[in-house]
Amino acid sequence: MELTLGFSPCPNDTFIFDAMVNKKIDTKGLTFKTQLEDVETLNKLAMQGKLAVTKLSFGVYAKVKDQYELLNSGSALGRGCGPLLIAREHIPEEKIKDCKIAIPGENTTANLLFSLAYPAAKNKEILVFSDIENAVLDGRVDAGVIIHENRFTYQLKGLVKIIDLGEYWENTTGSPIPLGGIFIRKDIPDHIKQEVDQLIHDSLQYSYQHYPALSSYVTEHAQEMDEKVMRQHIDLYVNDFSLGLGEAGKAAVDRLMSVNK
Repeated sequence: MELTLGFSPCPNDTFIFDAMVNKKIDTKGLTFKTQLEDVETLNKLAMQGKLAVTKLSFGVYAKVKDQYELLNSGSALGRGCGPLLIAREHIPEEKIKDCKIAIPGENTTANLLFSLAYPAAKNKEILVFSDIENAVLDGRVDAGVIIHENRFTYQLKGLVKIIDLGEYWENTTGSPIPLGGIFIRKDIPDHIKQEVDQLIHDSLQYSYQHYPALSSYVTEHAQEMDEKVMRQHIDLYVNDFSLGLGEAGKAAVDRLMSVNK
């Protein structure tokens, strides 16, 4: 059986799915037609029900919960891993509401967290996440919400952090930050859902067994080609919650859902 599978080209996702999509492990007769896109594109595809299995922002969960259910494995969730609001120079908090802010997508968890921290800030421009740093540098926007590997590169470009939005969430709620998860369409048979969930877990375990070596699948898709940054990215976004959400992870997701109605 072939299933469509969407995830991002970022190192954390390719690290998780490498063994599974490249048949380095036994996939129990399942094959996967992959579609690698930025997370907001994946969010939009899921809102149309286009992909059987896909990475999604938890920020879009409420809009797709009638079509998709969350799997236990593969999530990006933890502490100290949230999006950052950056600018060319420090901006006083009271002036953020008047600024033009670049966000990596309307349905992203990053936008949800920014909106919780700055509910009065409405002047937003949606950009692909990898374009936000340059938009800030060029002055097209006053500030930007960055995710993924840009957490490790913005300072090298002379940009400054205004606020760690993940830290804001943790301090406000005491909860880990649920960034994104792996979802499967509800019309997929239950035994296939269980097999896919287990395969994601096994695929990640395979990658961990060979880490810190990086496969060509990870390196060829990375936006940032510095291997040190790739490992920083994996270390930040892949953890025990990625192997299995558990009760603590599910509680964190429920907490986020409670503020995103």
